Amino acid sequence: MAIKDIKFATKPSYTNSRGLVIGIDEYLHAPNLSYAVSDAKAIKDLLISEFAFEKEKITFPKDKKATRASVLKAFAEFAKVHVELDDRIIVFFAGHGHTLPGVRGDQGFLVPYDGEASDISTLINWRELTGLADLIRAKHIFFIMDACYSGLVLTRGGQGPSRFVKDMMRRFSRQVLTAGKADEVVADSGGPLPHHSVFTGHLIEGLQGKASDDSGVMTANSLMAYVYRNVATDKNSNQTPHFGHFDGDGDLILKTPSVQTDSETNHDEDVLISITYSDAQVDLETLETKVALAKDFLSDESKAIKLHDFVIRELKKFVSQCSDDRFTPAVDFTLEELTNRISTYEELSKTMMALSSVISFWGRQSQLPILQKIFTRSLDSLLMAHTSSILTNLRWHPLFLVFYSSGIASVEARNYGALAAVLSATAPKIDPYSKNDIIAERLSSGYYRNVDSQTYKRLPGHDRYYAPMSEYLFKALQPSVDDLLFIGPTYEDTFDEFEILWAMVVQDAMTDKHKLYVHPPIGRFGWKHKNRDNSPLSRIIEQANDLGENWAPIKAGLFGGKPSRATSAAQALTENVAKRDYY
Repeated sequence: MAIKDIKFATKPSYTNSRGLVIGIDEYLHAPNLSYAVSDAKAIKDLLISEFAFEKEKITFPKDKKATRASVLKAFAEFAKVHVELDDRIIVFFAGHGHTLPGVRGDQGFLVPYDGEASDISTLINWRELTGLADLIRAKHIFFIMDACYSGLVLTRGGQGPSRFVKDMMRRFSRQVLTAGKADEVVADSGGPLPHHSVFTGHLIEGLQGKASDDSGVMTANSLMAYVYRNVATDKNSNQTPHFGHFDGDGDLILKTPSVQTDSETNHDEDVLISITYSDAQVDLETLETKVALAKDFLSDESKAIKLHDFVIRELKKFVSQCSDDRFTPAVDFTLEELTNRISTYEELSKTMMALSSVISFWGRQSQLPILQKIFTRSLDSLLMAHTSSILTNLRWHPLFLVFYSSGIASVEARNYGALAAVLSATAPKIDPYSKNDIIAERLSSGYYRNVDSQTYKRLPGHDRYYAPMSEYLFKALQPSVDDLLFIGPTYEDTFDEFEILWAMVVQDAMTDKHKLYVHPPIGRFGWKHKNRDNSPLSRIIEQANDLGENWAPIKAGLFGGKPSRATSAAQALTENVAKRDYY
């Protein structure tokens, strides 16, 4: 299993906490500093006293002991086998930084005790550290650098997303926070705390609790956003910290006082937190550029042709990349192959997930045919498969990522017209004699292929779930959907409503056409309905009954625009949920 796929093998907790803390006041060749060692010692002490780091698992080279060789050796120790997947590592450096221009942009360096700016072989190139980080098994590494330098390529910043704490603890991440960029001078004193730099002074206050949310949860992202905001606005500072991810999409968790571990009774409970927003500039990625372009086309109906051509180009790429030609069809099933394919599918689906989301959220009636085409053309190759196995059934995974992203966005925007356009559209025929199904039915068929083969139940930790496919998608989609739409704490309600409406539409199709081979997709909402008062299903049924013709899904054309069909579908779905033995 590749290190980046460790979310399938990790726990929502840490086995060990390790640190490398470096402070250099006295330099052999560079100008001396006043408070770098004091800064480093304060951070080391905080890691021990506030964050449960063991003293013997923190390496603390300072001044003459912080040579280039000793710093790289100490960091390389983390690449040894005693460092486990569920470890977290914090690296803190207080000292000089240096930047040199290169043919591919600036390159940043840390200046060790024996470093000399005129001899780059004596410096520590930032890329040396990121290269070594690729060999370290620990799921989370957080670099905090009280030094100014450039050359960091950051893919994300603290943009205010909501995240499930346990999910972030499972996901791979490499994060960095620096005091400033190349053309900025580090303020070695004058910060909020005596005997500390401006940067580390605010960092210490953040670690002491000011970067925590109301429930006491503190993450690397929330700490970075706090330090950025306060250093950038400090009257004694000419610095603007630089921060974000340079790899992965998880988040190192510093404190989680309200989150249970897997060993505790309620294994399904998790906490959705909101990372403090910061207006830090981050480098635009290709995906962000495509999303911006789609939004521009959606904002002007006269750009319908441009929108169509743009989406079709990306759709062709998506269908081609996820086709059987890319994967070995006869490979024997292993858990490693399953998790590798899921990760590969999810990487290949990112663009189409984002495009379907923005069209579903902002799309007008005249723009919805292109949304329908995403699903009708994606279904083409899937409908031709006649064999059924775990890996062949997993071929539906990319389409479900796109489908759920689209549905969640539609419900969040109350754009039920977009949802109706997808669910009620006619699916492509497999052959001239096949039945005239709607997309909602065909997707339900793909859903049950995976349920029957227990595809998602085989994933680590998912064997205990009552609806493992639904639960997996619930957690897997949240980061990307929230980054795009900023849904926040209402995400769970939105997800449940989408699944319920999909199930009701399929149930309606079964009743209307007397189809015995179709089953409504019952996700995580089914277990809630059988085990909780005021379940999501009960609330939606009550809303539909109360509003009748004025219920938004009815007005959008779902259930043929007839309240009586919605009522019948709801009643039949409730009976189906009651029959489920595995709930």
